Amino acid sequence: MAKRTELLPRDVYEYVLRSSSREPEVLAELRAATASVPHSVMQIGADQGQLMALLVRLIGARRCIEIGTYTGYSALAVALALPADGKLITCDVNAEWPAIGQPFWRKAGVAERIDLRIKPALETLDELLSDGEAGRFDFAFIDADKPGYAAYYERLLRLIRPGGLIAVDNTLALAAAPIIRLNSANAQAMRAFNELVHRDERVDLAMLTVGEGLTLLRVR
Repeated sequence: MAKRTELLPRDVYEYVLRSSSREPEVLAELRAATASVPHSVMQIGADQGQLMALLVRLIGARRCIEIGTYTGYSALAVALALPADGKLITCDVNAEWPAIGQPFWRKAGVAERIDLRIKPALETLDELLSDGEAGRFDFAFIDADKPGYAAYYERLLRLIRPGGLIAVDNTLALAAAPIIRLNSANAQAMRAFNELVHRDERVDLAMLTVGEGLTLLRVR
């Protein structure tokens, strides 16, 4: 399996996968289908998908939100962990990439749990708030345009119930490079986001060295 991050030595990362990965076959098939897609480095690793599924089960999540669908691997990992009546709203501005994953959603029998919204995520989040959905979601995952993270976070703080969880990707690295060694606009945005949540008393937090950095934020 291709290595997605430089945060762990390759042999250590491969040991993690050998010792703990239980990637379902349908997820492995979607990973393979994504390998030739532009920007395939954006896809989360099997270990991260497994962790997110575990978190969804641990908190008993039934209603979830995802910002950034790409080819739908993380959406599928979350949907597989939801109960039969669970629902995931996943947001993207590109219909082409999610179309790669949709056949795998159907193959896994969870397509009805996934509500794909193709438009700017802030529009979807604001619509949910306008529709009275504040505090009615259990889990959210942010993995989209980095300068938009702070705005997504503020909306999600209102949408996620107390005790619910927000998982945020790329808080340590971008395209395998640690953000503390980069001066790009995306790296600057991620460092600013990390500072924002570090100071924010509305959440409990932990930054994990999984994938390219996964920060977990529990809404108080």
